[in-house]
Amino acid sequence: MTEPITVAEGFCFLEAPRWREGRLWFSDFYTHRVRSIREDGTDLREEAYVPEQPSGLGWLPDGRLLIVSMRDRKILRREPDGTLSVHADLGEHATGHANDMVVDGQGRAYVGNFGFDLMAGAPLEPTSLHRVDPDGHVTEVAEDLWFPNGIVITPGGELVVVETFGNRVTAFDLTADGELVNRRTWAEFGPLPTDRELAQALAQLQVAGDGACLDAQGGLWVADAIGDRLVRVIEGGTITDEIKPGSPVYACALGGATGTTLFACAAPDFHEEARKAAREGRMLAMRVTVPGS
Repeated sequence: MTEPITVAEGFCFLEAPRWREGRLWFSDFYTHRVRSIREDGTDLREEAYVPEQPSGLGWLPDGRLLIVSMRDRKILRREPDGTLSVHADLGEHATGHANDMVVDGQGRAYVGNFGFDLMAGAPLEPTSLHRVDPDGHVTEVAEDLWFPNGIVITPGGELVVVETFGNRVTAFDLTADGELVNRRTWAEFGPLPTDRELAQALAQLQVAGDGACLDAQGGLWVADAIGDRLVRVIEGGTITDEIKPGSPVYACALGGATGTTLFACAAPDFHEEARKAAREGRMLAMRVTVPGS
């Protein structure tokens, strides 16, 4: 592994990095923009403006971009001419800000939400994962998740979701019709916090898993939002690698020409007002051994 370097900076708070077609795509929460760069950080582009705050990204089979619009709990779809349309409305389903998302090969999106008002410091509550079909229909597919965050789909057809306040990673088998079955704990970092107050619950976490990405050997890189580190964990919970880039990190993606560049979204903290007032968000990059899946 190589030492982390900054490839792009001057942002508010970056999330949801995705490598696609030679570019790294990501959301910047408080400038309300989806952007993309080349592997070396050059050629910064604005891909979409999302007034209610962009988060998770994914693509339909025909190449159209889907964007989570957090605050109004919608999924937006970018048309070929660049305009945005409402793909789905989660307002009657999500119990907190819509958050991260993964899209499968059939164009079905799996979307998490906070479950409570994180930024206001409300008590923790469990929430659900929802599937958005290509026609925009919304279905609850899993419940009792503690802040579902980074989500990946393995080549073997498992959906794996990081639970930030659950101290764990949970897996499901993904059926042909998009149902989630055979729920199990994929990795457990520690017991479920017993305190529902935010500060106390954070203190009970061993890993506050945020964004995540999968490598070709089945390892899951997870950004530890309170540990200032990236950890690679395998099924069963063993942490095989740890990178401390010298800054808090909140999401990650594997990509680059060889698939072995690990990108990470860095910022001094996740406090909304502080991040809105500054331009201290950065995209880091480092080389790892195993390429992305």
